[in-house]
Amino acid sequence: MPEDTGSERYAQARFRRPPGSTELLIVRHGESEPADPARPFPLVDGQGDPALAPAGRAQAALVAERLAGEPIAAIYVTSLRRTHETAAPLAARLGLTPIVEADLREVHLGEFEGGAYRKHVAEGHPIIARMFEAQRWDVIPGAEPADVFATRVNGAVARIASRHPDQTVAVFVHGGTIGQILAAACGATHGFAFVGSDNGAISHLVVAGERWIIRRYNDTAHLTSAFTEAPQPLT
Repeated sequence: MPEDTGSERYAQARFRRPPGSTELLIVRHGESEPADPARPFPLVDGQGDPALAPAGRAQAALVAERLAGEPIAAIYVTSLRRTHETAAPLAARLGLTPIVEADLREVHLGEFEGGAYRKHVAEGHPIIARMFEAQRWDVIPGAEPADVFATRVNGAVARIASRHPDQTVAVFVHGGTIGQILAAACGATHGFAFVGSDNGAISHLVVAGERWIIRRYNDTAHLTSAFTEAPQPLT
């Protein structure tokens, strides 16, 4: 038995969500259909808009199973359908209608939109090499400037948090968007440290005013090894 010293003792404190803060369960969309250079993805506001692949639909179902017991007050999606399709099973389970927050859409890839980005990554295009060296999407010709991307994504997170004090929300977004959110949370100058999120993975952020607290990154415990062992495209 521990010695009774007669003084008050203090257990190690567990994390508690700060009063008025918002918990964001940030889900990367499921795997989308393969890019075919002969048939570019349809565009929405200039951005590629592929549907989910069969594997992506299976990942969406596993996400719903994982999050169905969480006290989720709202579900947010972007203007791109792969997030809608990933959120759909959870929305059906919870009886919630997803809310579109367009500013959480993926970074615009300029001349590499419509599926061309994946081809250039696979082929080792020199611009892709420079992009990774500089750790900036806007190395791609015509791509969205880094400051514009950061401003719109960070603003969207702040707006969502302001609508849901003391609540938990699920946010279905994209790989580049997740990178930007978590970079902003930890004060990084860019989001490339966090763009390796798996399809269907869950990250977890608590927003307490100006304080953004990363609680979890790339949680894939609900996914099978078939979905997490293969390399994932970045967007």
